[in-house]
Amino acid sequence: MLLVPSISVIKGRTTRLTQGDYANEKVYDVSPLDVAEQFADHGINRIHLIDLEGAKKGSPVNYPTLELISGHTDLKVNFAGGLHTDGDIIKAFEFGAESIAAATIAANNKELFANWIMSYGREKISLSADALNGLIRIGGWQEATQISLDTHIEYFYDRGLKYLKTTDISKDGALEGPSFEVYEHLTRKFPELCIFASGGVRNIDDMKKLRDIGIYGVIFGKAFYEGRITLKELEGFIQTA
Repeated sequence: MLLVPSISVIKGRTTRLTQGDYANEKVYDVSPLDVAEQFADHGINRIHLIDLEGAKKGSPVNYPTLELISGHTDLKVNFAGGLHTDGDIIKAFEFGAESIAAATIAANNKELFANWIMSYGREKISLSADALNGLIRIGGWQEATQISLDTHIEYFYDRGLKYLKTTDISKDGALEGPSFEVYEHLTRKFPELCIFASGGVRNIDDMKKLRDIGIYGVIFGKAFYEGRITLKELEGFIQTA
């Protein structure tokens, strides 16, 4: 199972929100590049970089942070936040993203996102399908929809989707444990998908349980920033995985 740290950015600073609430913002006293370099030094080879301003605005803002991390580390960067056009994607790749993840555009223009999977390739385009009470949320989780999580995933699964990142928003930043039952259901229903679980991870034991379920990768953030998961533990997990 892949371990993928999440680095969220507002104004070039390492930031975390709880359950997508921009009023509940916590800024950490360490730069995104410094965090990325720590991960790289302990065996991590990829990160999920979220442009929180871009997600809220509807177009990416923090390309300089992407360029800084991709230019100074060997990390593979999956970039997300406000990617709505081909121009956004091309620019993300130019600034060093290895792949991108999109959420809002996939809900608002399904045909376009499905075309992205075909035109850029299954390895380059991943779907972010984040839900609250089983219904998709978009626009940096600020906008509710009536689209069910399963229906949304199935549409793109039938059109060649390979990588899925999905978050139970009620668990995000709460440090109360992931929605294991959701991931068990999704791995059974979509056996060919490479699923990245996100939200609620408290410790290494949660990661082990997700691995046992059959999850392809786990995206984590707050548990590390709050000291509940250490770099040494991550290194040990990678070595024994």
